[in-house]
Amino acid sequence: MSEEFGPDFITLTDENGDEFELELVDSLEHEGVTYYAMFPAVAEDEETGEPADVDADDEEYGLVIMKVIQENGEELLSTPDSDEELETIYDLFMERFFQEEND
Repeated sequence: MSEEFGPDFITLTDENGDEFELELVDSLEHEGVTYYAMFPAVAEDEETGEPADVDADDEEYGLVIMKVIQENGEELLSTPDSDEELETIYDLFMERFFQEEND
């Protein structure tokens, strides 16, 4: 993915009506389905403009994998249907991330 124009952010609304913002890191297509790898957006410190401290061990912070589904002619994001699907897609993203790191 090109970062020529900066990061892409997606705002999602969960089933409880709560909104949260995710930063799109990468996307891939597997078996005809598009998947997105995202991280929760990190707020900036208002005084310094630097990213606020993030606890990488916090369960609210980590890689989020979503897939694009069609419902009533509309594209929606959904979680993978099974642990096996999630693991397969996670492994594909990790291969890409480490390959890019080594290039």
